[in-house]
Amino acid sequence: MSAADRTWLITGCSTGFGRALAELLIRRGERVFASARDPEQLANLVDGHPNARALRLDVTSNADIAAAATIVEASGGVDVLVNNAGYGYLTAFEEGEEAGYRAQFETNLFGLIAMTKAVLPAMRARGSGHIVNVASVGGLVGNPGSSYYAATKFGVVGLSEALSKEVGPLGIKVTVVEPGPFRTDWAGRSLQSEGRIDAYAETVHRRLDEVAGYSGRQPGDPVRAAEAIVQAVDSAEPPLNLILGAPGLRSVREKLATLSAEIDKWEAVTLGADYPEQR
Repeated sequence: MSAADRTWLITGCSTGFGRALAELLIRRGERVFASARDPEQLANLVDGHPNARALRLDVTSNADIAAAATIVEASGGVDVLVNNAGYGYLTAFEEGEEAGYRAQFETNLFGLIAMTKAVLPAMRARGSGHIVNVASVGGLVGNPGSSYYAATKFGVVGLSEALSKEVGPLGIKVTVVEPGPFRTDWAGRSLQSEGRIDAYAETVHRRLDEVAGYSGRQPGDPVRAAEAIVQAVDSAEPPLNLILGAPGLRSVREKLATLSAEIDKWEAVTLGADYPEQR
């Protein structure tokens, strides 16, 4: 399929990765359904571009999801779904409030699930499609203050891996994108936290202050991230995991080295848990 014949549905296009990706695809001449909770924020993105349309889409609203899926299917169907909508809720685990972390799960994980379920049957019927789930390096590496956020993004990573094994034989590809620190508004407008407990001042609070102070100076470029996502989708053999940015890559490699060393250290205990005849 040529780029001009491909249709993308992207969630969370008001800012950040979603907006940068939509802008790139529109310039390339691909058909783009860009969505946001407030589609008026997308007017300057789609106006004057016959290959682009703005949709109202809150991924926590079943009605919005059904309406968006119906509109796109009536236009020929979704070739690439990009589940990008999400935000940060950073706080010490003990400080987290139920309303806050449940709302984050609704957007970051359950909204992604609902969107995917809405478009997957038609992809399966056509025997083609690509699902791109935007997670985070925080879906591979947990850090102080990110327990709830990491839980949502670890969920996205695990879901994507399992889903890829289910739908791959049906002709549908899955890629989970894991960015490190990028110059989006994640650490600004999207960042949420709760009241602080003094005991976590040197662990959680120090890191959260660093994250907030880092906003606008992160090394990651959303435009280059968009180009990387398109390159992956264009590939005949796209990656399941696409890590973006040098800091994120370093963090993941450090995690893998630490995990490998821990596995080796405890190997005897691990193997000792089997029935003797199974060893």
